[in-house]
Amino acid sequence: MTQEQSPEISLSIRTGSFMTNYHDWGKGQPVLLIHGSGPGVSAWANWGRVLPKLSLNRRVIAPDMVGFGFTDRPEGITYSMEGWLQQAVDFLDALELQQVDVVGNSFGGALALWLVVRHPERVRRLVLMGAVGVRFDVMRGLDAVWGYTPSIENMRAMLDTFAYSRVLVNEDLAQMRYQASIRPGFQESFSAMFPAPRQRWVDEMARYEDQLPNIQQPTLIIHGREDRVIPVENSLTLFNAIPNAQLHIFGKCGHWTQIEHTDRFVRLVENHLAE
Repeated sequence: MTQEQSPEISLSIRTGSFMTNYHDWGKGQPVLLIHGSGPGVSAWANWGRVLPKLSLNRRVIAPDMVGFGFTDRPEGITYSMEGWLQQAVDFLDALELQQVDVVGNSFGGALALWLVVRHPERVRRLVLMGAVGVRFDVMRGLDAVWGYTPSIENMRAMLDTFAYSRVLVNEDLAQMRYQASIRPGFQESFSAMFPAPRQRWVDEMARYEDQLPNIQQPTLIIHGREDRVIPVENSLTLFNAIPNAQLHIFGKCGHWTQIEHTDRFVRLVENHLAE
C-alpha cells in the first residue's frame, strides 16, 4: 500500500507554522481524540477501531500530533508539552471549535490534562486512558517504548509489552508497525522526543498534578489492570484527585484498552459523553 492509499492519511489543516493531518468522522457534539506515543504511532493506529463506532452519534476528530504520523515535521522543531498543547489549541481554533469533549490515551492523557488545566473553557467532558499526568517511576515497559531502536525483534518485544492478549500480537502486526516506524523521518522525530534520562519527561507531563483537584469537568478514567507501560496506580491517583471522576479498570487488559476491549471501551465512552 502506498502512502497515498494509506488510511492513516486523511485531511490536513494549518496549525501555527505547519499542517496537521487529521481524521474527521460523524456529526454532532465534537470529541477530540489524542493518541499516545510510540514508534510509528499515528492517530489512525491508535483510533482506527474506535472511529467508525464512536462517530455514529457524534463528530470525532483525531489529529496526528506533531512528530507523529503524517503531520508536517518542521525543520529544527523542539518537541515539548508546550508545543503539543499549542498545536491542540491551534487545531481547535482552525476548526472553529470553542468546546469539545476530550479523550486522551497515555501521553495523550497527559496532554488532555494540560489542556483542561490551561484552557478549561475548551473542555466539556474528559476521558483519560492509561494516562500519564501524575508522577511515577518510569517502568521498564515505558523505557523500552521511548528508547525503541528500529528492528523487527524490538517491535515484537514492544507489542508484547503493550498487549495482554497474544491474539492481537502476531507477525503481520509486528511487520506493519515495524514498517511504520522506519518511514522517512519517523524514527528521527520519535527518538528526539524522550531521550534518556526519561524520568524527566514523565515529571514534565505531571507538571500540573497539584492542579488536579481544580478540574471540574466530569472525568472518566480507564486503565488495563495488566498494563506494563503505565502503572494502574496512576489512574487510582487521578481518581482520588479529580472531584468528578469515575474509574473503570479492565481485567485481562494491557495498555491498549481501546484495542483489546474496543466495544466495551466505546460503550463506556458513549455513556460518559452522553450524560
